Amino acid sequence: MNGSSTLENHISFWRIAAFFLAVALAFVVYTARLFYLQVIKYPDYILQLEENRTTEINIPAQRGVIYDRNKVVLARNIPSYNVVITQAYLPEDPGVVADIYRELSRLTGVPVNKNEITKDNPYVPCVSDHGIAQIVFYGENSTPFQPVRVACDISAKAAMVIKEKASNWPGVDIEVVPVRDYPTGQLTANIIGFLGPIPANQEAFYKSKGFVPNRDKVGYAGIELEFQDLLAGENGLRVVGRDVAGLYLPDIVPPKPPTPGNNIRLTIDTRLQQIVEAILVDEIDFWNVWLNEIRMTSGVVIVMNPTTGEILAMVSYPSYENNRMARFIPTYYFNQLLEDPREPLRNHAVYSELPAGSVFKLVTATGALNEGVVTPNQIVKTPGKLVVSEKRYVNDPGSDREFVDWIYKDRPEGFVQLDFLRCIANSSNVCFYKVGGGYQDEIDPGLGICRLGSYARALGFGEYPGIELPDKADGLIPDPDWKRLNQGESWTTGDTYIMSVGQGYALATPLQVLMSAAVIANDGRLMEPTLIREIIDGDGNVIQPFQPRMRWDLTVDAVIDVFEDNTIRGCRKTGEKRIIEPWVFETVQEGMRLAVTEGTLKKEFANVQIPVAGKTGTAEYCDKYALEKNRCIPGQWPTHAWTVAYAPYDQPEIAVVAFVYNGGEGASVAGPIVRRVIEAYFELQKAESIP
Repeated sequence: MNGSSTLENHISFWRIAAFFLAVALAFVVYTARLFYLQVIKYPDYILQLEENRTTEINIPAQRGVIYDRNKVVLARNIPSYNVVITQAYLPEDPGVVADIYRELSRLTGVPVNKNEITKDNPYVPCVSDHGIAQIVFYGENSTPFQPVRVACDISAKAAMVIKEKASNWPGVDIEVVPVRDYPTGQLTANIIGFLGPIPANQEAFYKSKGFVPNRDKVGYAGIELEFQDLLAGENGLRVVGRDVAGLYLPDIVPPKPPTPGNNIRLTIDTRLQQIVEAILVDEIDFWNVWLNEIRMTSGVVIVMNPTTGEILAMVSYPSYENNRMARFIPTYYFNQLLEDPREPLRNHAVYSELPAGSVFKLVTATGALNEGVVTPNQIVKTPGKLVVSEKRYVNDPGSDREFVDWIYKDRPEGFVQLDFLRCIANSSNVCFYKVGGGYQDEIDPGLGICRLGSYARALGFGEYPGIELPDKADGLIPDPDWKRLNQGESWTTGDTYIMSVGQGYALATPLQVLMSAAVIANDGRLMEPTLIREIIDGDGNVIQPFQPRMRWDLTVDAVIDVFEDNTIRGCRKTGEKRIIEPWVFETVQEGMRLAVTEGTLKKEFANVQIPVAGKTGTAEYCDKYALEKNRCIPGQWPTHAWTVAYAPYDQPEIAVVAFVYNGGEGASVAGPIVRRVIEAYFELQKAESIP
């Protein structure tokens, strides 16, 4: 070893190269990551920073008010008082806080401690069941500077007491929020409907329209649902700053104020509605007591101005109490309504599809007269029953079937013979069997199923009337093609016979029955039925005034189809259409007037001074409830009661239909209801005319 030392490198070159390569790779990775975060993701982080710094506050809009035609309030907003606590502002002394909780519990009824808030038992404002301490603790851990509701919908008196004490209770306040109130309650519930929370499956839809789930409510039924957008208005918006503690700072941009919903004035007269409901319930109760059993369970009465289409009263019994849904929907009550076989949540005036019975004869009469099947004074033989060879096709030898008149049990000989006007007045089934389906050489051919269906649709059957309600039903006007597709059978002559008197497959809603009579009363003009009188904005300006809408004038507008083949084989249209001659409506009106003066309604309207025209109906039915009671026996089927009428005869102001489920005979059960409603209407008119 010499005097000088030499520093030698014993590390191999590849190790040194690997080290520098690793350092270079790490530098590249961190540089790339820094570039990604600082450059690529910069806009996203800036947006996130902005979101953390700002908060959007959705401001609820005032919902529109619903009035009747006389400006009686049917739906409005009233204040509801909630107790809210902002945890960050509570006193620091735990003893003082405990005293506040105890006093609040005494005033509100909410316990100080109850049920821990967990994932399985979450806190839902105004709905979940927790103690004051648990709710405030939840607020402390989520948004300490935001108020949480500890008690909802407390009394005004308790709210005033708490408001007075708020100066000594920092962090405690009263929140005033609007809730829906229905002053007429169940009387108009089936028309007005009610509100409920935004359904989970519709959250995305309503969020896109600016609504807030778990706060805003939307229409669930009636006018509240049908006119949801119009009544709800448009929520406002504030964009405010927020500091690191979550405390709100002043608005960053000018706020967008909420737009209040429009108000709606209905055609309904609440006074008449109340009278009509009382009459319907009174008659149902009377018969159930007289029969010593609950046989008649439900019913409908509708009052309409036939010249304008305005619905003056619409009662669907039984109804429900929509005020019980105003704050929240009680599960037990809602389930009770759902399980009720009478379906009180439905408006049966427009929803129930029912056999119309003899009130449908107005269609058969109109068609038979217009098509020349029969003349007004033609004498028709009307024995107690017919025996007809029922055919399914033209050359079918057929099989015998009896068709009995309604009077057969009391008078086996039937009416013997009637002119056609008295056929209408006495509602002779045999007469209408003949003019509807034809009979030997006496009436050949009859009106036939094809033409009968066309006249039915022209008078308002077979499609939804278009009234402004969410409960929708079209009814049913069948034809040979429908039967082949839905029943797998051919149409028979017997099908035409029974449809001519409103039985068989044909179905109608009470509103459709009323419309058919209103068309006749109005000389062939079919007015669109409506519940809307006018729409008013928040400043009281009428933005949609009332304007009667006419679907068609049957004496001018050719809507009646002409058929190439008017047999049971099928309905082949020629493409031609025809009108209904004005004298036809005058003749049917005369027949309806005779029903009151000397026919089926003579007894019920004997002492009525107002000239009335009407038609009764007793409709056989067989539904699941009749089957359960073993009542669906041919010749012994249960029956619904119908009566439809209008007045005055010479210048109609109102048309009325009454329907009673399982009511039996139309004249004796539904007839008195219609008579009393007509008398009540004119008594109201008389009272209004007195200075």
